[in-house]
Amino acid sequence: MSLIQCNIVSPEGELFSGEVEMLTADGGSGEIAITPRHAPLLTSLKPGPVKLVLEGGEEEVFFASGGFLEVQPGVITLLTDVAERADDIDEAEAERAKELAERELEDQKSELDYSLATAQLAEAAARLKALQKLRKK
Repeated sequence: MSLIQCNIVSPEGELFSGEVEMLTADGGSGEIAITPRHAPLLTSLKPGPVKLVLEGGEEEVFFASGGFLEVQPGVITLLTDVAERADDIDEAEAERAKELAERELEDQKSELDYSLATAQLAEAAARLKALQKLRKK
């Protein structure tokens, strides 16, 4: 199968650089899959898992806090504020963060509190989703 160069980059540096058979991620309009020879594209990403299928079918799963995905001939670039390998996610910590955000949603005192708690809940749930996707591979 043909391959395409993929780079996952955050402000902390490059988390992944290599050739992949396919990338799947949660785009602004739903799940998106990118394979070699995909049409050029620029789209937003929602917080969630990013799955890479490497040469030979091996899979790697990452968490991205959202950001942008750019596809150009021969290269996929994922730009995100926060990215981490799903293997590195502490499940207990992610569960605690989710529970805390749910409590804050219940105790919201203002519109700003509600918006912040909603964003924190979405990020915690997305981290857990990345772990689930890793376990299914």
